[in-house]
Amino acid sequence: MRLFAVLLIGLIPLCAYAQEQDSAALAKTARLVKQMDSIQREDSLKRMALMQEIERLQGSTDYKAREALAQRLKTFQQEDSIKKIKKLQQLEALRAKSLGYPVAPFGDTLFMIRTSIASFSAKDRAYAISDKIQRLYDDNRFNPDSLLLQQSETSTEIFYGEMMVISVNELEAMWFGKKTEELALEYRDVMKQAILAERKEHSIINIVLRIAAIVLIIVGIYLLILLINRLFRKLNAKVSSIKDQILNGIRFRGYQFLDSDRELQVVLFIINMLRLLIIGIALYITLPLLFSVFPWTRGIAETLIGWVMTPLRRVFGGLIAYLPNLFTILVIGAVTHYVVKFLTFIAGEIENGALSLPGFYPDWSKPTLNIVKFLLYAFSFIIIFPYLPGSDSPIFQGVSVFVGILFSLGSSSAISNAVAGLVITYMRPFKTGDRVKIGEITGDVVEKTLLVTRIRTVKNESITIPNAAILAGHTINYTISAKELGLILHTSVTIGYDVPWKQVHALLINAALQTEGILNEEERKPFVLQTSLDDFYVAYQINAYTRESHKLAGMYSELHQHIQDNFNEAGVEILSPHYRAARDGNMTTVPADYLPKDYKAPTFNISTQHSATKEKE
Repeated sequence: MRLFAVLLIGLIPLCAYAQEQDSAALAKTARLVKQMDSIQREDSLKRMALMQEIERLQGSTDYKAREALAQRLKTFQQEDSIKKIKKLQQLEALRAKSLGYPVAPFGDTLFMIRTSIASFSAKDRAYAISDKIQRLYDDNRFNPDSLLLQQSETSTEIFYGEMMVISVNELEAMWFGKKTEELALEYRDVMKQAILAERKEHSIINIVLRIAAIVLIIVGIYLLILLINRLFRKLNAKVSSIKDQILNGIRFRGYQFLDSDRELQVVLFIINMLRLLIIGIALYITLPLLFSVFPWTRGIAETLIGWVMTPLRRVFGGLIAYLPNLFTILVIGAVTHYVVKFLTFIAGEIENGALSLPGFYPDWSKPTLNIVKFLLYAFSFIIIFPYLPGSDSPIFQGVSVFVGILFSLGSSSAISNAVAGLVITYMRPFKTGDRVKIGEITGDVVEKTLLVTRIRTVKNESITIPNAAILAGHTINYTISAKELGLILHTSVTIGYDVPWKQVHALLINAALQTEGILNEEERKPFVLQTSLDDFYVAYQINAYTRESHKLAGMYSELHQHIQDNFNEAGVEILSPHYRAARDGNMTTVPADYLPKDYKAPTFNISTQHSATKEKE
């Protein structure tokens, strides 16, 4: 009720404004008609004066004066015709805009009043005429033949006894392009028929028949509801009896949302809602039928029908009017779909290697396709947007602005990651499946997306790294180097000065060659670097090539094992952790191979102390 009151209050100013506009148009029309009448009278007087002057000079010998008067009369008649045509055009334009005020004593409009008389406006005249017709209907002694016409100088009146029902003046007759008497006869016939029809509608016989019709309608809707309920009860029983045949439950990817019993309850609920909907529609159709039986309730019936028909007409009319825009949207959508399909085919050919473009790598095909698809869809949406229903409404525009602001405020980090993802894609620092080191994380790339990169470490840890962090740091790719040049494994050992370096080199190279996956090619043989000569030992670094970048951890472990085995078998001590010896300076650390054969080492006592300090590689 509150909503209805608010709508009613909002419609009152609109109705008042429309009525004010119509009143202004009527007043303007009345003024125009009066001007036409005044001009016509003035022109008639001038014409009569000229004709009298011509008749006065009829017997005169002044031919020039008579010709001049005849020419003036002709010119005056032409000007009069032009003025009359212009005024009629203005009157026709005003007639198209003005609606007038209805004379509707019984609800239906009998005719419209568009002109005023003296101090009575068109609105006052319409109300007064309706009231008089209602009084004639209420008069039990009313005789339609008693409506008489009386002709005056400027108007024709319709009288019933001493009461003047309506006066038709020349202005009103000119409005319809008729004479006053002709228009008055039409009004009298319309009033007669309306009063007689209304009396017939309210006769005792008609009232009894209408009451009977109401009873029949009520009985009919009652029987119809009973029939609907009975049919739906049978339908429910039928569905319940064949439940095991038609209902198997609802499953999705192994998860059962509903079993057969719950699915049956849902189906029965839907059937019940359908039953209530059909009953509601039947009752709503019945109400206008009931209200249309009696004349004084037909307005309610029309209102009820209007609540349904008006939206339907608007929806149907809107659909018809929207068809050109709909076809435009379909054409744009179809063109976009087939362009994307063609680009997808081209990207697949590039990725498979069937089509090669200079400077364009196959791994660029999918991300480039995604970018182009996004741009195409965005461009298509921009073109389609003006053709969407309600796109120019303030509400639609406000929602669009709100969504845009919300997206811009909440997606700054996401946008930076997306931009970084695009840059990384075309930088090509790694591909899916490569063994990489990003910051302190080492592992295999398992997924690349626009926002993040996922890495699985050698310990099977799944780590997600934002693309912005990858772009801001450095990345080491082991796989690319392993495939193209061969990846170099390297580890260091520290050996005392008493062991010949050639022997150490041979032991380290032998240990590397024993490791699975180490290359022994012409240009990729293992080699040793002596990286430092420290106080207590010499640092040796073994370097070996491999193409197995995904087995680095196991290869390093196996290499260390072989180094230990080879040095232990050769009796060479690895000084990590190192040992410190207290000496008196008489013993040399020069290997025996480099000393003379008759050299005899002095004797001395050595106390060995183990140091817990380990050297860091």
